[in-house]
Amino acid sequence: MLKRIAIFGSDNGRNTTNCLNDLFSVLESHKLEILLHENLVKYLNIKKYKGFCNLYAEGIRPDLVLSVGGDGTFLESVLQVRDSGVPIAGVNAGRMGFLANIHDDIEGSLEKIIKREYTIINRHLIELVKPFGAMGRSNVALNDITIQKADLNMVRVKVFVDDLYLNTYWSDGLIISTATGSTAYNMSTGGPILSPADDSIIISPLSPHTLSVRPIVLPGSSRLRLEVEGRSPEFLVTCDFRSVRMPFFRQLEISQTPYTIKTINVKDQDFFSTLRNKLMWGADTRN
Repeated sequence: MLKRIAIFGSDNGRNTTNCLNDLFSVLESHKLEILLHENLVKYLNIKKYKGFCNLYAEGIRPDLVLSVGGDGTFLESVLQVRDSGVPIAGVNAGRMGFLANIHDDIEGSLEKIIKREYTIINRHLIELVKPFGAMGRSNVALNDITIQKADLNMVRVKVFVDDLYLNTYWSDGLIISTATGSTAYNMSTGGPILSPADDSIIISPLSPHTLSVRPIVLPGSSRLRLEVEGRSPEFLVTCDFRSVRMPFFRQLEISQTPYTIKTINVKDQDFFSTLRNKLMWGADTRN
């Protein structure tokens, strides 16, 4: 039974405020304890809810985290739970909303969650294992890890899968994507779309200089080793919303994390309906 709900958000726009007011109304009516991220406490100037900075670091274990914003906010909320097993539900105050998929009838969706009318999707993450600590607090990514050129010169990335040589990519960079990230940057480059519970890893090149190079889907157990070279002093590495510049002739190692992130799918809202609605699959401009 739900008793304590944490609300995380970083977008302080009008849509976020309206969503929060709807959430407060439902949660208070059920007499649930509300924890509010310090950004929202400051923005809304609300003193009656207990504030938090980082749930994981502070050892706080709510029954559920509500991520209010867009998909970018949802990615940030992952660092609030990490391997604690606390589920996340995304309330969409943004635009696309593959992760933050609660958008219509927010109050009704929250009532369903309180009544446990939902399913759990265990989403796999990938991690920049080497160099350790390159991204600061966490090297994990729910969507993707990318290697990109930092200026006009292309990069050369030699990729090994479980110590077997795969290919050398001459391109603007590579996207190493999870199934969750398959509908993000990966999709924009023509990569495949995977169901979110899939544990596969996708490698998609960015503007490859060889036309025959195509994205490839690998088993989730794969260990990737990448050797990055180029003419410039450095290249760019990203983990979801974080980025860092690194010097060339560095080796990177990427693998799947031993834990998953639990996300909530409210009853009657599933991944395939999101695909149809958000990407307008089946829409016919002749009608």
